[in-house]
Amino acid sequence: MNILLVGSGGREHALAWALSASDLCDTLYCAPGNAGIESCATLVDLKDTDVDGLVQFATDNAINLVVIGPEAPLVAGLSDALRAKGIDVFGPSQAAAQLEGSKGFMKDLCKEFDIPTAAYERFTDIEKAEAYIRDMGAPIVIKADGLAAGKGVIVAMELDEALEAARDMLSGNAFGDSGSSIVVEEFMDGEELSFFALADGHGILPLTSAQDHKRAFDGDKGPNTGGMGAYSPARLMSQDLHDKIMTRIIEPTVRGMKERGMPYTGVLYAGLMIVDGEPSLIEYNARFGDPECQVLMMRLQADLAEILQAGAQGRLSEIADKVHWSEDVAMCVVMATNGYPQSYPKNTPINGLDEANNSEGVVVFHAGTAKDGDQIVSIGGRVLGVTAKGASVAEAQERAYAAVDKIDWPDGFCRRDIGWRAL
Repeated sequence: MNILLVGSGGREHALAWALSASDLCDTLYCAPGNAGIESCATLVDLKDTDVDGLVQFATDNAINLVVIGPEAPLVAGLSDALRAKGIDVFGPSQAAAQLEGSKGFMKDLCKEFDIPTAAYERFTDIEKAEAYIRDMGAPIVIKADGLAAGKGVIVAMELDEALEAARDMLSGNAFGDSGSSIVVEEFMDGEELSFFALADGHGILPLTSAQDHKRAFDGDKGPNTGGMGAYSPARLMSQDLHDKIMTRIIEPTVRGMKERGMPYTGVLYAGLMIVDGEPSLIEYNARFGDPECQVLMMRLQADLAEILQAGAQGRLSEIADKVHWSEDVAMCVVMATNGYPQSYPKNTPINGLDEANNSEGVVVFHAGTAKDGDQIVSIGGRVLGVTAKGASVAEAQERAYAAVDKIDWPDGFCRRDIGWRAL
């Protein structure tokens, strides 16, 4: 196959790394890619939201399968445009991508199909929102309805913080149009867990679990980010919990989307809160997570191209028996630019990557990188995903941080406690 991968982050580097190892992959292109992806794919100078340009490229280059990494092109309708040209694409339609593109859409689906989730209300009017927040009290959760790069959620422990977050979002100051509608929901006190499954419009292939670390600093302190690290499998995962997640959350979602006339094809990434052993849905992402994708690809023991093609063609049931996972633990430590998730410098030089990459059990996935001549430089907030496998959480953690310490990047930082709950 000729495969086109769309995106430029750490998730896409992990997908490119796995796809390029497939016996089915003749040529792998990535648009727009990054400095790390260049080592395993031919980069294409097209933005991931350039729907017309990407469709034209896929047509001109006899692309057999398009894999869409990030959420923005899904919400922009790239899948629909490719399918209209008869090109196999792994990723949900624009209508189905509302599962991630609109928090309110997702919550309403939960209400309609009896999927466990936190109590909530939707608001566009600040006075009504304020009244509801005061009535509910703190702690409480305020969410921008639209896409906000993983940062549109405020877990407010104090009433004043909640009111300020609602005002910032609805005024357009915080997230622009994405915050013009908000979801206010009850605070659930439990432990978060990420669960992944693939859907092909009717069939479901459960994958595995991970645990993300959203806060910027050690001890889960500081502002929410797009994710500062993850490990897989999550410590809470058991067969009993797996069965509850599938029957109560994943299966009703796929059934509900089909009933709504928007059958879901792609990744269902369920962000869950586990309270006293019972799962509730926090949110859905319509694609692999970042940095969760990095740890999933390190543990996957199957041909990713074969899996994603089967998903695109409605044949997941045919390949389910071929999908296996390593018993090892994988851990990803994100290295971010000083200042992230607020403003941060760009074009800062990074050295020592080869030495880190050559460490036992380690792959360094690039996210916000570019080349300045032969020099790798940072161009984003989250820049590297240092990912390691080990026989235990402790061994994976030890290997990951040993590799981090080989990277010479004075302008970068990372959390030093990824996997702490499991340890």
